[in-house]
Amino acid sequence: MYKNLRCCIIFGFFFTVIVGTLLHFAYDWSNHAFLVSLVAPVNESTWEHMKLLFFPMLLFSIFCISKQKSSYPNTVSGLFAGLLLGTFLIPIFFYTYTGILGFDVFWLDIAVFILSSFFAFTSAYRLIQSGKLKNCTYLLIGLVIILTICFFLFPYFPPKIGLFKNPV
Repeated sequence: MYKNLRCCIIFGFFFTVIVGTLLHFAYDWSNHAFLVSLVAPVNESTWEHMKLLFFPMLLFSIFCISKQKSSYPNTVSGLFAGLLLGTFLIPIFFYTYTGILGFDVFWLDIAVFILSSFFAFTSAYRLIQSGKLKNCTYLLIGLVIILTICFFLFPYFPPKIGLFKNPV
């Protein structure tokens, strides 16, 4: 279906931004359903907002891997490295700009999400082409699994650090 890696990556970026935006509201729309809480933010903490990029990109990555792995053998390592990078750029960008300004701004929060998604897919594209992380595939899969488990557990058992604090 997607023979052109660039088109696949562009589609993935827009898919992630659109689905991630919808996920922001999914928990309330579902009347606080437990299953939705696993993949959608349950509060306004930075940690929960990392889910907005992580789960849509993970879903897209699984789809893309099934379509592109034979044409691009580095698809798993590239996409999973991009997924981890984009997910962790959200708190990096957020805390950097709020540390400079001293407060958060709604449109900058949106820009952080979009910019993090852009870097996630741009780096994934380059890493798939270069194959630089091919030897790290199993490590990246393990890290994605660990992060998924953390996203499932921490809404209910959050560590007592600022990343998990609900500012509302």
